[in-house]
Amino acid sequence: MSLVVQPSLFGSSGELGLADLGGAVERRWLSDGAWIDLRLGFVTAADALFDALSPTVPWHEEQMHMYDSTVRVPRLLARYGEGEPLPHPVLDEARSALTAYYADELGEPFVSAGLCLYRDGRDSVAWHGDRVARESPKDTMVAILSLGATRPFALRPKCGGHGLRLQVGHGDLLVMDGTCQRTWQHAIPKTARCLGARISIQFRPDWGNDLG
Repeated sequence: MSLVVQPSLFGSSGELGLADLGGAVERRWLSDGAWIDLRLGFVTAADALFDALSPTVPWHEEQMHMYDSTVRVPRLLARYGEGEPLPHPVLDEARSALTAYYADELGEPFVSAGLCLYRDGRDSVAWHGDRVARESPKDTMVAILSLGATRPFALRPKCGGHGLRLQVGHGDLLVMDGTCQRTWQHAIPKTARCLGARISIQFRPDWGNDLG
C-alpha cells in the first residue's frame, strides 16, 4: 500500500516519545454537559510513529449497510481489545499516561484501542456519536491521537445550533468527555485539500471492547 505523507516541520525532530500533559491541556466546554480537551504536540517526533504503524498494523476494510445497499467504509481499520498487545510501545505509554492523567474523571483505565487509516482526503467519517457510548446513561471518555496529515475534526450539537471545526494535526491529542457522545456528534469530513494520509488512534475504557 502506497501512502502520501504530508511533510512535517517538527515531526521529525527530537526523539519519539510523549510530551507532558499537565498545564498544556486546553479544555473547551461545549453545551449540555459536553467538553473536549486538546493537547497539541502530545507525541514528539511523530513521524517515526506514523512510519512504524502505517506498514505494520493489520489494516482491513469493512462494509456497512446503508438503506438497501452494502457499501465500503471509507477508511481502513484495526482494533486492539483489552489484553491484546498494541502495535508500538509508545501507544502503551500513551494509554498509561492518559489513564493516570484522567484517573479522577474517568474512574477506570483505558483498555482498548481502535485505529483508523485515512489514505487521503476521500476517506472520512460521517456524523455520529460512538456506538455503545451514545446509548450509555453515564458520561463516557474517548482519547484520540492524530498522526500524519492535518484534517478538520468537526463537532455539532445533536439538537442543532453552533458547531465547531478543529484542525487536529500531527501528534495532537483530542479528548471527548462528559455527554459528548450523547448530546453532540463528530465527523471527519471529506476534503480536497488533504496533503497526505492520517492515522487516528482512539483509546477507550471497558465499553470500547463492545465495538469490535
